[in-house]
Amino acid sequence: TAVCLLDPGGESASARTVVERTVVEFAQMTEDEIAWYVASGEPMDKAGGYAIQGLGSRFVTRISGSYSNVVGLPVAAVYKLLKLAP
Repeated sequence: TAVCLLDPGGESASARTVVERTVVEFAQMTEDEIAWYVASGEPMDKAGGYAIQGLGSRFVTRISGSYSNVVGLPVAAVYKLLKLAP
């Protein structure tokens, strides 16, 4: 996820950016598990096709990085950018 905070501030305009990378590892899934998860409807409107905070969480074996990034917004990274603001 990339985040950019813009401060239009006239001549002192600035932009602060951060890229947050999170790796999510899934367990090996059987065809029945995949069919069940698809039939649940949960993955149909999700980036990446799963919801780590929902039913999909049962298949996640490891996460490296920001959990909130997977959910939708890297909260700690955004907070850090905001703290840098003048």
